[in-house]
Amino acid sequence: MSAQGGDKPALRKPVFTKVDQLRPGTNGHTLTVKVVSATPVPGRARPGAPASSSRAPRIAECLVGDETGVIVFTARNDQGESLGNKWFCPTNLFSSNDGWDNCSPGLNDGCCDRSVRIYLIMQFSWAYDEYPFCAVDLLKPDATVILRNAKIDMFKGSMRLAVDKWGRIEATEPASFTVKEDNNLSLAIIRPLLVVFFLWPVHFFRGLLTLAAYQPFGGDMAGEDVAGEKDRDEASVEALFAGQAAAPWWRQVTARSVATSVVLGTVFSFMAMRMGLTIGLVPSINMSASLTSFFVVRSWTRLLGRCGVATPAFSRQENVVVQTCVIACATLALYGGFISFLPAMSGTVARATGGPATGNNVYALHAGKVVAFSFITGFSSLLVTLPLTKVMILDYKLLYPTGSAIAGLVNSFHTPKGAATARCVSALLKSVFGSLSWAMFQWFYTGGDGCGFQAFPLLGLDAYRRRFYFDFSASLVGVGIICPYVVNLSLLLGAVLSSGILWPLLQAKQGTWYTDPSPTSLRGLNGYKVPMGIAMVLGDCLFQLAAVTIRAARSCFHHQRHVDAAPASYDERRRIQCFQSDHVPTGLALAGYLALAAMATALLPTMFPQVRFYHVALCYVMAPLMAFCSSYASGLTDWSLGTIYGKLAIFVFGAWVGEASGGAVAGLLAGGLVVVVIGNSSELMHDFKTAYLTLTSPRSMFASQVIGTALGCVINPLLFIGFQTMGGGHHHLGEPGSPYPAPMAMAYRGIANISVEGIRTLPKHAIMLCVPCFCAALCLDVLTSVAAANNWRIKGYLPNVMAMTIPFFIGPAFTIDMCVGSLIVFLWRRADRQAANQLSVVVASGLICGDGLWSLPSSLLAMFKVQPPICMKFLSAFQHDQMQQHFVPYLTAPQ
Repeated sequence: MSAQGGDKPALRKPVFTKVDQLRPGTNGHTLTVKVVSATPVPGRARPGAPASSSRAPRIAECLVGDETGVIVFTARNDQGESLGNKWFCPTNLFSSNDGWDNCSPGLNDGCCDRSVRIYLIMQFSWAYDEYPFCAVDLLKPDATVILRNAKIDMFKGSMRLAVDKWGRIEATEPASFTVKEDNNLSLAIIRPLLVVFFLWPVHFFRGLLTLAAYQPFGGDMAGEDVAGEKDRDEASVEALFAGQAAAPWWRQVTARSVATSVVLGTVFSFMAMRMGLTIGLVPSINMSASLTSFFVVRSWTRLLGRCGVATPAFSRQENVVVQTCVIACATLALYGGFISFLPAMSGTVARATGGPATGNNVYALHAGKVVAFSFITGFSSLLVTLPLTKVMILDYKLLYPTGSAIAGLVNSFHTPKGAATARCVSALLKSVFGSLSWAMFQWFYTGGDGCGFQAFPLLGLDAYRRRFYFDFSASLVGVGIICPYVVNLSLLLGAVLSSGILWPLLQAKQGTWYTDPSPTSLRGLNGYKVPMGIAMVLGDCLFQLAAVTIRAARSCFHHQRHVDAAPASYDERRRIQCFQSDHVPTGLALAGYLALAAMATALLPTMFPQVRFYHVALCYVMAPLMAFCSSYASGLTDWSLGTIYGKLAIFVFGAWVGEASGGAVAGLLAGGLVVVVIGNSSELMHDFKTAYLTLTSPRSMFASQVIGTALGCVINPLLFIGFQTMGGGHHHLGEPGSPYPAPMAMAYRGIANISVEGIRTLPKHAIMLCVPCFCAALCLDVLTSVAAANNWRIKGYLPNVMAMTIPFFIGPAFTIDMCVGSLIVFLWRRADRQAANQLSVVVASGLICGDGLWSLPSSLLAMFKVQPPICMKFLSAFQHDQMQQHFVPYLTAPQ
């Protein structure tokens, strides 16, 4: 009886292949075939070989097949069953078994023991040359054999099946099938150019997709194949924290973390609102909040320790709680409407945009109303998120790249001393420093519009005009490293279909279908982009919701929960256990959401007379569906669709109410409700992903989100009123030329002005083109699910619909960066798979973090109007000649 500790792992069950599934250049096939015919082929001895081994090899061309087809198999005398359990015995060399005895070690029938057998094999090696156990003798007509680890070789453009020294041939019981001889794969001639230009790219992309094939239900979005499971176990993160038990959820939310959140939340909210009101862009603060909270609390703890004050250890769970509070507070500056739809209601912005600026189409905001609006709407985003956490993180296993990157950062900083993580920390610091230095270097060359490396026409100026270029964004490359290959390739496919094919065709219709040349106006090309993209999103998400509902109904009908296969790693088992044990009850979230929806339905019409209660109720009814869509897209690509849905809601409700009844303000309010609920929920879903990867309790995450939202509902309205005062009163906030022109508010007001004119504002055939987009998304989802259910070979090649839709809204530029990230991971895994599996997420986190850190000093430079000193711009040959002719001669030579 063998010891338990020495048991060998069970062998993986082989997967048998049929003959008609064989393809050129493939290997690793296991198949059962019947020999149709065998033709010996004369062989020649190798020149220069020793006399003892210079016999001509025995070769035979055999036609083998099964019920699907036949193929030529090349048999040689160095193939056959392994000799591991057969021993050559000179005493019965010329017996019926030709000198091969199946005796096991310890038996004495001509072969005494293992040492004697090895000696005899060495002394009588000539017998193996004379009496080989070879495939040529085994492959006789009508014989049935099993070919293991077979490969496809190409001979003069046709396929040949072969088994090398890494495979073997086994005799088996006679097969009952009839060989289909009329389908001979070796007769199909495949041209070499076809192999080079078609088959190799197919297998290349197949390798990319199989490493991270997206499966909607229970699929692994981590971007690793089965062969990487062992590598993940060796690079276990939670094994390093095995000696540190996670504290209960009520001890993860400490007074220290809340105090830090108040300070950092105020700072980041001020910066976000200042940036949004001045330049209209708010950089991502997730990474900056995580790093800043770590260094602030760690410095505070060390300072108190030096003063002799005992403090509890700063755990990674507390670090996540602090950054979640800060993000929940600061994101309300963006999604709470303080830089967009709230100032857009003022008469100043209405007059600046040329729309209706009197009567019900303007609204004066006061501090009390702003605070009340924030409290009524802000908490809805928390409750609409909770029922989705298990579906998105555990069932769909979505990545949420920013949340995953923050988790990698936090785990690296809190790794216990003595653990073998010096390599990870070194890689993280190098990537952070490199990304930060590169972002700083790029800033010096952005001294004008269209300047800098982010406008580098890598693919040519024609492609650059269509926004196909590599902008050298380290954060986007990092996101591409984290995202699965299938997502990044789907993004690129969507960019090609939209910006490469559809938009040029629609631009050719300018003057007949539409007349507005503005690329952002809903009367022009944007009137096609937004509806068509939203039609595809709705088609995809309606299918996913229907699939989730059917699965839940089947589970309830059979009185069992849907349980995926056992997690492949120790990390996943610990994380799933922690995430499920402290999960917030779904009933609580639903009851709270319904209560807030009822409160908003009753109170908002009294605060904003332009809307009716059924307008608000409809927004809250549609919000969960839109939140599902946005969270799904954000989990795949890191992009939130909250603002897209908000602009659609402005258009729909503005047209519904009409100009006479205050449709501009009603549309802005409805769009604001959608943005608050959906946009903030997508951001907070990243926090739950971070919690999952750091063993932070979901209940402590929900508590920290509640605290951060409450802080944001107080801090952000006060900051907004303060900016109104600093700008000279609300009549000056949003006015062109003022210190705070609020460009995002101008954009939102422009959409509201157009919306009051109704659906006739959209260009011709815009609604009609949405129908094929919706149907195409639905059909592709159905095909993907059917292919996955039936294990079709095409399942790894089908793109992801949601990822394809993102370029419809924001253009193709970012897709190049993300595909570069995929290429880096692919080449890295080819060179060193273990290092890539262990360090790829760490390096990606550093790239995202370094780029995010530069957003802080760049924001300060922009706030103080510090301009970069150099403008680097790329011109066409004609523009270069014009500059040489009209500009360069007038330059003064340096003294």
